[in-house]
Amino acid sequence: MDNTKHIKHISKLMSLALRHRPEVIGISLDKQGWASVDELIKGINEKGLTLDRELLQQVVAGNDKQRFSFSEDQTMIRANQGHSIDIDLQLSPAEPPAILYHGTAIDHLPAIREHGLQRQSRQHVHLSDKPETAREVGMRHGKVVILKIDAGKLHAQGHLFYLSANKVWLTDAVPVEFITLPDIAGTSS
Repeated sequence: MDNTKHIKHISKLMSLALRHRPEVIGISLDKQGWASVDELIKGINEKGLTLDRELLQQVVAGNDKQRFSFSEDQTMIRANQGHSIDIDLQLSPAEPPAILYHGTAIDHLPAIREHGLQRQSRQHVHLSDKPETAREVGMRHGKVVILKIDAGKLHAQGHLFYLSANKVWLTDAVPVEFITLPDIAGTSS
């Protein structure tokens, strides 16, 4: 396996373990989502992949979405957002930009028209400050559509927003009245 593929494989396994299923590599997360770097390295090596601290630094620094963070002393690591397990990232509420964006598959529009954006299995709805970023995220789910979110009005009505370490905006839900939905034939409910 070449180094780029090896790093990508490690990154995907880390995402799974640090966001959803730590048990797949035999680690545990504390209440804030932190795991021991030594345990993570050991767990990934036990899965047959080769990982040391130097390569782990490369994985974290080179991740295009900046999914991971080290603690100040570099002994702990966690995912910055995207958890499906109950984690307290200890983020403080923040005032969002007036407009945020959400990329999703066009097939999801009927449910969004009816229920707005829901967090589903995640702890939060993820929003971007750039439509390009939302498009990249949405492309993973099929034919993409970009939703424009009136975050300023939503925030003014008391909805809390948080900004993750990797600059993803998080909120609990986005009611449909705060979403500009595209008018695409065949997607109305």
